[in-house]
Amino acid sequence: MTPEPLTADAFAPYGDVLEATGQSRAINAGLCARFHDRARLDFGPEGQAGISIFQAECRSLPYACDLLERHPDGSQSFIPMSADPFLVIVAEDDAGHPTRPRAFLTNGSQGVSYLRGTWHGVLTPLTGPGLFAVIDRIGDTPNLEEHRLVDPIVIKGTP
Repeated sequence: MTPEPLTADAFAPYGDVLEATGQSRAINAGLCARFHDRARLDFGPEGQAGISIFQAECRSLPYACDLLERHPDGSQSFIPMSADPFLVIVAEDDAGHPTRPRAFLTNGSQGVSYLRGTWHGVLTPLTGPGLFAVIDRIGDTPNLEEHRLVDPIVIKGTP
């Protein structure tokens, strides 16, 4: 599979693309553009928003993705802390199992916000430092399901 460029329309069934495009409003005496309310965040009735920092090991192409995960109780957002592209792998759900995977490649200035319950691959930066701000659900109940793939999704090349 070759990753697609990450676009808001193509990614909409899985979540939101976080980027500074489209409508904005001026703030800070006109010195800053605010691109307001960019993601459909959902932390459920028992959770709250939390911000964490993740540092992921860089991967290379071709990449064999053998693990997908999802968060049934809340959305999860990944915002790169450097201008480096990363892979975004998602899949639809079929009775509790991931199916019909898709792969996207960010342009280096995009983040993603997965909708609650969206199957997705682990963080897959292609160059360093692999540092991300992560906004997700913090709560007392488990919010992670993992699914090992018998046949890995192999991502070859770039779009």
